[in-house]
This record gives sequence, structure tokens and C-alpha cells, in this order.
Amino acid sequence: MESPQNNSPHNKPSLAEEVAQLAPTAKDGHFDELHESASTLAGHWKTFFEQLEPTGLADFDQKTQELNRQIRENGITYNVYADEYGPQRPWSVDLFPLIIDASAWQEIESGVLQRARLLEAIMTDVYGEQNLLKEGWVPPALIHGHPGYMRSMRGITPRGNKHLHIIAFDLARAPNGKWSVLSQRTQAPSGLGYLLENRNLIARQFSKAYESMQISPLANAYRDLIESLKSQSPAGPNAHIALLTPGPYNETYFEHAYLARHLGLTLVEGSDLTVRDQHVFLKTVRGLEPVHILLKRLDDEFLDPLELRADSTLGVPGLLQAIRAGNVILANAPGSAFLESPALLGFLPGISERLLNEEIQLPAMDTWWCGERAALDAAIPHLESSAIKPTYPYTPGHVSYESCLGGSLSPSQLNEWIGRITRQPEDYTVQTYIPLAQMPVWLNAFNLNNASLIEPRSYMLRVFALSNGSNSWQVLPGGLARIATSDSGIASMQRGGSSADVWVLGNQAHYADAAQLQPPVKTTAQRKRLVTSRAAENLYWFGRYTERSENALRLAKLYLESINSEYTPSKQLWGWLETLCVQYGLVPDGVPSNLDQGENRHRIFERTLIDCLNKNDHATSVGYNLNAMKRTASNIRERLSTEQWSTINYCIENFQAGCHKATGHQDFSPSLAIEALNRANSALAAITGAQTDRMTRDDGWQLLAIGRHIERLSFLTSVLDLAVTSGLLNNPNANNSGYMALLALFDSTITFHAQHQQSRELEPLIELLVLDDENPRSLAWVSKALRARLSKLAGTERNQPDALTRSVTSLQDYTLENLCLRDASGALYNLRNCFSNCSYSAWSASDEISARYFNLIHEIDYRVQT
Repeated sequence: MESPQNNSPHNKPSLAEEVAQLAPTAKDGHFDELHESASTLAGHWKTFFEQLEPTGLADFDQKTQELNRQIRENGITYNVYADEYGPQRPWSVDLFPLIIDASAWQEIESGVLQRARLLEAIMTDVYGEQNLLKEGWVPPALIHGHPGYMRSMRGITPRGNKHLHIIAFDLARAPNGKWSVLSQRTQAPSGLGYLLENRNLIARQFSKAYESMQISPLANAYRDLIESLKSQSPAGPNAHIALLTPGPYNETYFEHAYLARHLGLTLVEGSDLTVRDQHVFLKTVRGLEPVHILLKRLDDEFLDPLELRADSTLGVPGLLQAIRAGNVILANAPGSAFLESPALLGFLPGISERLLNEEIQLPAMDTWWCGERAALDAAIPHLESSAIKPTYPYTPGHVSYESCLGGSLSPSQLNEWIGRITRQPEDYTVQTYIPLAQMPVWLNAFNLNNASLIEPRSYMLRVFALSNGSNSWQVLPGGLARIATSDSGIASMQRGGSSADVWVLGNQAHYADAAQLQPPVKTTAQRKRLVTSRAAENLYWFGRYTERSENALRLAKLYLESINSEYTPSKQLWGWLETLCVQYGLVPDGVPSNLDQGENRHRIFERTLIDCLNKNDHATSVGYNLNAMKRTASNIRERLSTEQWSTINYCIENFQAGCHKATGHQDFSPSLAIEALNRANSALAAITGAQTDRMTRDDGWQLLAIGRHIERLSFLTSVLDLAVTSGLLNNPNANNSGYMALLALFDSTITFHAQHQQSRELEPLIELLVLDDENPRSLAWVSKALRARLSKLAGTERNQPDALTRSVTSLQDYTLENLCLRDASGALYNLRNCFSNCSYSAWSASDEISARYFNLIHEIDYRVQT
């Protein structure tokens, strides 16, 4: 019989012991990050799991769900094939961080710092005296023969005497625990934004462990990078830094927007910039503003269509001219693409001794460039146990292919590769393959009876060397671990892999030093946030699509509620609603009206409206307008809070799900459609609330508000004008349902009853919906608000408006008596004329705004500021 003592909770194994028993060790031949021995965790992992008690393993599934929810809400994406209308792939991050102890990190840090100095020295030599080529330390084919070598930069010393500012190194850990370099990235290395977001996500899940283990913080390295760049610019601390992105359809665009927002940079595309007098300027709604530093996120070949790829629409004509003149700093300077060739790794040990007079500290995998006969002969026998990589990846005139592992090839495939290599050897580089180290990942294995598992997975570590001075570097104390899929030996996000946060263990001395080294407070001139013409246009359309979505939602909801109410709508109300639904594209033209004779004929119009609510190929549907709102918002991601972006996604996802439910019934369900519309309307209220209360009142916000006011003024005048012409307002007392429907569409029912009780006269209606400048749904209020925003944008006083502001119809010029006056035929001529003037002035203002602020038709003088 079991002793009662054995059932005591004091005998329950600790979480660290439970993990040690549950988690399998790494596969044979791989370094095991988790285990010290088969049944014992490594010391830092033991400490990590000890901080998680008493919640234990049962909490990991909940943490994973919370993590995935946060990724969705934050809109973190990584798109392999980004498409304007395609789905965005959520970023994948594992629950467990990769933990690196102080001694292992010291090995990495020392080696990476040396390699950063070495690559900078190579750039200086290759674009300067070229002693490496003259003395034969590197084959000319890997420099002059590389398409990424820029002859136009020869003899040019970049501003600040530094070519490189950010370098990424991909590292692998050998079975013996030693680190080796697999590749290096210098053109536009990605990961700095994703690793920072990983840190925010994972540190929140394990806050106690993160604090108690004294994990090295990341923020200082980013700050030092920005300060370093500014120190090398003649503009000093007031230098204007912009982040140059290929645009929102780039696979890592989320990171570009995230970094711009986090670092306080202006996010720009090539079309936002122009070069004048060998200086770079940003096109803003206020004219041209100088740019002193560009943090670029596109490859060199796309930078300047005048000198590089003529078909590039991503770059800036004349940019290389400005760089050569020393008027702009590029991080990194163009021309470093040859450093990314895997073939160069085999020559770096010798180059290090030549340029630095130092032996290489952090070795690379044994690498053979097959363009040398001796290397080719040495590589072929090892092909089965090596990786085959392109010497000039994705460059014209050379063979391009995905890297592959010789061990994954059949004998016939291996022979085929040998044939390719021997026919064109210079395009192939062979690198010794070692099994990647393995770290623990937490899985929700739904295919295994919902069992939760800890499994070892192979990973590759990307670390970053960042400039912190003209001749100084630092290694970001962390990195991005890329985890391979279970059936792959290659860790790649493009191949479906995941990522992990990287925790570097700190110590007391580190934190004491950090506390003492508080930098002095610097006083810099306050820079007003600039609004590029492109961002301004997107903000303008963000406002318009938000309002357009809300108008379409309210109209569709009103129609469905009116025809499904207990009161039979009047003929005038039915005709008015159907005409509006067709006019605003909620129902295609030609669908039989409910007013037509015939049994159940009215259901065709209703069913068609429900069916079209979420059709993205229907350019005026509610779903199309919501997605258009999201697309314009995605172009200004750096200006939106995480909560605002999350609300936009929530609105669209829930509306799509609701519409799917509504159309899933054989006869379509009006009640479910109304429910979907109500939920979307509530989410839109949150979106417009965020636009109103959580965005800075700069020029961009003024244009967003202007877009909404123009759209609202046009919609409301059209609705009222049709109400007059359709006869809905001919006798308001007799047409109570039409009267109330109009108030509902204007969201003014409560206000009207408070002011006029149960009156059904024309005059109170016109007074509230047209002339009441305290009702945000009246023409007078919208017109007044539009004029105020235009005046603010133009920088004029309200009592001295500019011509554009004056062109918007002011309802102060109209009286209630005049608007309600009927002519001999009984028509409300003055009222309809007022509607026509309001609508025309709104669209005229829209055309003038586009010409003045978006297209820069009116050239604005600029001054060169250095």
C-alpha cells in the first residue's frame, strides 16, 4: 500500500524537474540548448522554469493563446508573397525564448565586433586603394564581377567616413557548443523590428523570469544607433532621419512601420523624395523639407533609376549623386551587396590578417568557392555532407537557385548537381553543413489528442552589429532566433519557420554600470512631425472610406429594418430607400423593385442587398469600403496606434463572419444581416472615436477630417435631395414612417424628439437637419467644420479665410423661411438649390485639395538646410 507521505504535495516534482522529464533531448548530433544531461536542465533553463511556478505546464497553452491573440491584434505580419488583396500571414513566434548565458554571449559579441570592423575595412579598401585585389587576397570575380559592386561609388568616402551602420550575422551552434557564421547581411538586413516586438510579447508572458534573470535590455542599442547617425551629419542632433521602404506590399512592411514609429522616423517611399541641387528633400503638404539621413530597407539596385535599375519605381532619381556629394547619409551606403556572397566567407580569415593584423575570432563554416579549380576539386567529394549556395543570389546573368542540403539529395540528384557545378563553377559555393543546435518549443498538438508537448527544434541565430560612433560598434544584446519546421534542417521564415525571442543573461555589474552611465540631457530643436504628400493622401482617403463605410452601413441597416418592421412602409419610403441603395451601389441596377407587381418580388431586392453586403469585387459594397479603409490605413501604419489597427481588423473580421452567417441560410437572414451591420457600426464608432481623440492635430489629421466631412456633406445632401424629389417630404404628417426613417439615417431621432417632441412638420425637420450647426449630422455643422479644417490647413484666420475655404457653401447664408418656401408648382426650389450648392462645393474642394497637397502642382520654394 502506498504511503500517505508519498501523496504529499511537498513530494510533487518542481516544474523544472517536470520539464526535464517531459522534454525529449535534442536529436543525435545536435547541440542541446535545454538539457545539461539527459535528465537535467541547463542552469539558466532551470532558473527560467523555477520562476514560473506554481502555475506550471497547465499555463503554457493559455499563454500561447494569449500570445497568438496579441499577434493578431497588433497586426504583426510577415508576407512571403505580399499582395494588395491577398491575406496577410501572421508573424510566428514561439512561446519559449532562446536563453544565452553570459560566457556564450561573450564569445558571440567579441567575434561579431571584430567581423563588423573587418567588413567596414573591406568596404574602405574595395572602394579606395583596392590593395586586397592588387595583392590577390580575394578573386576579382567576387568583387568586380559581382553585380552588387558599384563602380560609381569608387573613390567616394561617405559622410562620416563610414560605409556600414547595421550588419546582421546568421550564426549556427555546432554540436560542441561553438558558434560559427553562416552568412552576413549588409544591404538591408531585416529583423530589428521583429526582434523588438518579440521581446515585448515574450517578456510580457514571463515577466517574473525576465526581471529576476536580469535579461540585457535592447533599447539603448537603438538609441545609440540613432545618435551615432546624427553625430555624423552636419545637421547634428537636429538631423532629419527617414526610413526608406519599398512600400506596404513588401514582405516585412510591418517591421518598417514599427521601426519608424518606435524610433520616431519619417516612413517614406521613393516617390516621397526628390533630389534638388544634390540634396535630398521630402515632399510634404507644406513643400520640400530636407532629409539628412536615410535608413534604407530596399536593396541597392533599386535605389536610383538614373544610375542603377532603370525600371525601378522604388528609388529616388539622383540619389547616388547626393550620396557622392556627401549631402545625405545612407545606412548602409550602397555597394555592399558583394559582402553578402557566401563565397567571400572563405577568404575572410586571410583578409582579417591583412587588414586588421588579427586572426579571425568567430569562424565561418568551411567554404569553397567553386570558381577556383582547387576549391572545386576539394568541394565535390564533400558535396553530400555540405550545403550548396548561389555565389550571386538572384542577380541577372548568373544562375539563381534555392540553397539546398546535399544530404537531402538522392544519388541521381547529387550527380545532377555535380554536373551543374562543373559546367558553371563560379556560380556555386559549397559550405560545410553542421546540424543546427536545437532549442525547446511549446506545441499544441491537436493531432495528438490535444496533448501539449515540448519538442526540440533546430534554429539559426541572427545577431546585429550597430554603429555607436564613427569608428565604434556594439552588438545588440539579443537577436532573432529563426526556428526550422520539424521536417526541415533549414531555418527560414520564407519556408514556414517560426521565430523566438533571444534573452542574453546580464549581471549585477552590467546593471550598475548602466545606472551610472546616464547620458546628459541634450536640448534639441523641436521638430514638427512632417506629413508627406503620399501620407496626406492616404489619410484623406482613410477619412473618406471611414465615412463612406459608415454611410453605407447605416443605409443598408435602415432598409432592412424598415421593410422588416411591424409597420408597412409607405410607397414613397420604399421607393426612396431602394433608389438610395441602387444609387450608392448596395444593390446593382436592374434588380426588380419591391414595388413591382408579383408575389414575393420584394424579397429579390432584399436578398440581393444581403448577398452584396460583403462582396469585395463589388466596388461599392460595405465590405469593399471597409477593406478600402484598411488598405489606406495600412499605408500609414506608422501613424496609427496598435489599438486603432486592431479595431480595424476586428471590425472587418467580425463583419465578414456575420455576413457569412446571414447568407448561409437558404432564404438569407435579414436579422443576422442586421446583427452584422450593428456590430460593424459599433466598431466603426470606435474607429472614428480613435481618429477624433487619439491622433495629433497635425496637417495629416486635418486632411483626414476634411475627407470625412466632404464625404458626409455629399451623402447627406444627396439623401435629402432625393427625399424631396421622391415625395417623401411632400406631406410629412401623412408619411410618419418616412419622416422617422430620415431622422434615423441622420442619427438625429433623439435630438429631434427632445427639441420638437412628436411634430411632423417640414420646418422643424429642415431646421435640425440643414440649419442646426450644433447637430454633427446637419449640413450646417458639416459645412462649418469643413471650412474650419480647410482654414486650419491653409494657416489662415477664421475671419480671413482663403479662397478654398470660402468656396465651401456656408449655411449661414440661408434662412429657414427661405428654404421652406415653395414655388407655384409646390416645389422646394430654394431647398434643392441649397443642396446642389453644398454638394458642388464639396467636390470642388476635393479636386482643389488633390491638386494643392497631393500632386504638388503648385511648386513651393525650398531652402537647402544642412
